[in-house]
Amino acid sequence: MISMTLFQARRKALLEKLPDNSVAFIASGEEKIRNRDVEYEFRAESDFYYLTGFAEPDAVLMLIKRTNSSDVTQQSMLFLRPKDEEQEIWQGRRLGVDKAPETLNIDQAWSIDDFEEQVPELMEGMSSLFFTFAQLSEWSELASSWIQAQKAKARKGIQAPTQLQDLDAILHEMRVIKSAEEIDWMRQAAQITVKGHLAAMRSVAPEKYEYQVQSDLENAFKQNGSPRVAFNTIVAGGENACVLHYTENTALIQDGTLVLVDAGAEFAGYAGDITSTFPANGQFSESQAALYEIVLAAQKAAIEVIQPGLRYDVMHQASAKVLTEGLVRLGILRGDVDQLVEEEAYKRFFMHGTGHWLGMDVHDVGLYKHQGEWRTLQAGMVVTVEPGIYISSDCVDVDAQYRGIGIRIEDDVVVTETGHDVLTTGLPRTVAEIEQWMAQNRD
Repeated sequence: MISMTLFQARRKALLEKLPDNSVAFIASGEEKIRNRDVEYEFRAESDFYYLTGFAEPDAVLMLIKRTNSSDVTQQSMLFLRPKDEEQEIWQGRRLGVDKAPETLNIDQAWSIDDFEEQVPELMEGMSSLFFTFAQLSEWSELASSWIQAQKAKARKGIQAPTQLQDLDAILHEMRVIKSAEEIDWMRQAAQITVKGHLAAMRSVAPEKYEYQVQSDLENAFKQNGSPRVAFNTIVAGGENACVLHYTENTALIQDGTLVLVDAGAEFAGYAGDITSTFPANGQFSESQAALYEIVLAAQKAAIEVIQPGLRYDVMHQASAKVLTEGLVRLGILRGDVDQLVEEEAYKRFFMHGTGHWLGMDVHDVGLYKHQGEWRTLQAGMVVTVEPGIYISSDCVDVDAQYRGIGIRIEDDVVVTETGHDVLTTGLPRTVAEIEQWMAQNRD
């Protein structure tokens, strides 16, 4: 159980960063209909959960920083669903307004039904309104009505807000640096994810469907303490692995093909994210092994350079050069390696970046550049490292033995004060390790 004092401390830290006489709104989100009267599973927006630890839909956190000549007042208020006996019988229990302040360590709570009525009074005297501009269309109409209500009180000395600001610029920079506690949770998410990938390697076999491997992987997540996947699982057999975000998972796995699995478990609100590629029958072909070892070498090269002060793009440069060298060695690319790297010739077969931020969201928040320049890594940042090679059957100018193969290898890495730490240890990674593990552990 995560202590509510953690979320209280995060709210305080955010309020300290807001300018004087500001109000910020952060919404939990709402349930979405999948089809007819069936809803998708609800997960609170990460920004909201980061600040509250509260997971119900239809809630809004309101943070106020009020400053006058003598002091600064900071308040945390929550609008949430009221208790409703009939709805709770059908839809599940609600925390309710009365219990919210003590349970969540907030100053005051109201019913979400009173939100539009209460906010204009609560925000009197505020100069700036903060909310995520990712939801600008949802907030703009409300903000307009609130500002007009304040302007109507001008003769009473009430000043309307003069600035609308994007909360992401402040809040997301808080989230990009993880605390020691967050890194512990991410390590647990990573290790649960490792167990799921081992289950997939144990499960895979020719003539199985991709979704059957997915089932065994996701069952392992749940059996090891993860309530849900961090993102839609990819199990891609054969050429399906050349589709970067393939999620159909409906094909029959063919003998002699590779299977690419990109999947992550969520734990305590944090995501794991691993990609493994392994042979359906337990044995790599010579051409599959050659491509695989290139990708693995590229990943190792990128991980080795990770340390505080490194420019973010250097990881990609390191992996791109190793991949290009390998593709030239196999005759898939032709020419001078340095020139090919400069021309980004590798992008035909490696068309994505080497990684991304990882945290509460699998593609986590935080800028990659500041004022047009790549930012440097800092201790507490968590990145994925995931080079790949994808050679579809349409690449008719490539030797046929390499066509229809997609390979990606991904691990989660935290930047430490002295270098880096791989969170996703425990998987066989070399060709020999994978073949040996599958020979010993598959039915």
